[in-house]
Amino acid sequence: MRLLVNGSGWISGLIRLAGRYGPGEGRSLPFRDLNAAERRVWEAYPTGTPVDLRDGKNDDPAEGHTWARGRAVRAEVLAALLLGISENQPGRVPGIRLAGAHIVGDLNLSDAVVTSRLHLLGCHIPGIVSLNDARTRGVRLRRCHIGRFRAGRATIDGLLDLDGSTIENGVRLDNCHVTGQFRMSRAVVGSPSVPSRGGGTEDLPGWSQPYNAGRDSEPVTQVAVAVWAGGLTVDGGAFLRGLRTTGGLRFIGAHFNSGLYLEGAVLSGTDGHAVFADHLQATAAEFSQGFTATGAIRLRGARISGVLSFDKAALKAQGRVLHLSHMQVDELILLPDSVEGGINLGYSRIGVLFDRPDCYPENVHLNGTTYESLRGPAVLADRLSWLNRDPDGYRPQPYEQLSAYYRRIGHESESRRVLLAKQRARRRTLKLPGRVWGRLLDIVVGYGYRPWLAGLWVGLLLAAGTSVFSHWRPHQIGLDESRSFNAFTYTIDLLAPVSVFEQRGAWEPVGWTQWLANGLIVAGWILATALIAGGTRVLRPSNTS
Repeated sequence: MRLLVNGSGWISGLIRLAGRYGPGEGRSLPFRDLNAAERRVWEAYPTGTPVDLRDGKNDDPAEGHTWARGRAVRAEVLAALLLGISENQPGRVPGIRLAGAHIVGDLNLSDAVVTSRLHLLGCHIPGIVSLNDARTRGVRLRRCHIGRFRAGRATIDGLLDLDGSTIENGVRLDNCHVTGQFRMSRAVVGSPSVPSRGGGTEDLPGWSQPYNAGRDSEPVTQVAVAVWAGGLTVDGGAFLRGLRTTGGLRFIGAHFNSGLYLEGAVLSGTDGHAVFADHLQATAAEFSQGFTATGAIRLRGARISGVLSFDKAALKAQGRVLHLSHMQVDELILLPDSVEGGINLGYSRIGVLFDRPDCYPENVHLNGTTYESLRGPAVLADRLSWLNRDPDGYRPQPYEQLSAYYRRIGHESESRRVLLAKQRARRRTLKLPGRVWGRLLDIVVGYGYRPWLAGLWVGLLLAAGTSVFSHWRPHQIGLDESRSFNAFTYTIDLLAPVSVFEQRGAWEPVGWTQWLANGLIVAGWILATALIAGGTRVLRPSNTS
């Protein structure tokens, strides 16, 4: 006879009978035939006394199916105790503290209000532990082997502890609220292989069975999610250090009010996202110190009031490996040991960006990204290479942002070099006339950011003109006046757009020097125009703060 605990209707009758007869021979059905292990648990419950069924020889929970029958405890017995079938003793704290048991059946506490503690250590639980829509005290299932754990929409007043446990078919904590800490360090979690329509999952039995849709059915997708926890709220820290999963983590809209810690975790077996956590909110998020993910890390729209760290992480995905767009974070540490795939930081607001040149792949989206400070060993050339990796091509904002940063910290020279690189990148997007004129501006005055180039050109042309016209003097135009020729002032008059020394109209070059004179006049106009255009660009106020 299988007993399900989904409510409290039948339990009130059992409570009355248990109160009448106690735990002896007059015990009510279905608990009249308790085995020795169950009797120990029943008698220990009112005082919360630990019950240890381990024999010291074969205590691996994964081998629980091979344990002796004397270690078997029915899940329905535990559920009945937690729901109040046994009377409490005044002055004592009731609870289940059980080690080394083989829990038979599903431990179903859905919709229940559990006021006593549940602590299982090293137990074999091949069925489902369900706390859906329940309100419980702290729950500790340490180093257990569990078929599946569900606590959707549950409220856990205290600690939720799954440290060191193996959960074969995943953990589901959607919209769960944990007022204490959430611990799942060194746990091993698999993912249910369930087809879904529209990208969701279904809580159905037969996880590993193949799914064959009919010819007219909607297309389905296979979702590999080990921890399904959209909307999860954890008031204490969430410690998932050393976690091993076959499947991803789904934390969409989750709140980690004291931080999320995944140091050393290894997430594998995902076809798409290793972490899907859009709009996550946390005081800190550590994907660091050996964190390894095969699949994308998506934190689009996340709000992290402290540090988001990928220090010494190994990240790999097809396409985009880090999707961190539209995010707000106080400090982003991008120092992975290895990274394969693109990075998207578009439209994110970052306080401090701590990185190094070799941590970026070929594709980096930076359009709309703002930051207050940059840390790391990167020099200006590295930063310019960083800006040129946008697969969407030239975008002005990343250059303006970097230039504004250098200007803000007093590095005006670097700021101007960034703006010069911006103009050169923009030139590649123009049509042929624009590219030609841009090239000319670049050569002559560096788009106005290198005005000393104009002085250099003037000096070279002045020296050339003076040398040539000193050897091949032009003819005087008006012979009725006596004039003395000066090659230097004559060359200056040719270069100046407006005659200054009135030498241009008094002397006429001869032979091939006419071409030189005309070239000097054209060069003078080009230099003047370039200086005006460049100066206007430099003096124009920037829109980037």
